[in-house]
Amino acid sequence: MNDVLRTDGFYFEEIEVGLKFETRGRTITESDLVSFCNLTWMTESLFTDLEHPRIGAAAHGRAVPGVMVYAMSEGLLTYTMESTGMAFLHADFTVKGPAYVGDTLHVEVEVIEARPTSKPGRGLVRTRNIVRKHTGEECVVYEPLRMLRSNKS
Repeated sequence: MNDVLRTDGFYFEEIEVGLKFETRGRTITESDLVSFCNLTWMTESLFTDLEHPRIGAAAHGRAVPGVMVYAMSEGLLTYTMESTGMAFLHADFTVKGPAYVGDTLHVEVEVIEARPTSKPGRGLVRTRNIVRKHTGEECVVYEPLRMLRSNKS
């Protein structure tokens, strides 16, 4: 890769099986949790009631929904598909451990599949994305299959 600032994502031809990279980090704030719960109507007491008994969570802080961790990780990856991403097709998704307000997340990405489609100008890419907290603990692991634009028209 050269030193020029990228303004678009990876084209299919730039991806190969075994490619690995890591995103920058992002700290989960109280405002993030409240906004996400309000947006999605995830009003479970675990996430919205400071007085509700939380099966051991109180010692660690405000628990964050696993799907919110996933959504934030997708945001951290947006730059890799800017103007080259064509479709999100599938994902296997597993929550490995809890995340809390104050945790800083980053995503470790490894390309595990890359193949052209039957139509020219695009390819399919599957990655293994491990979302980790600043402590190194895994929160979420998911394997999305995406369609990316080719740089060959």
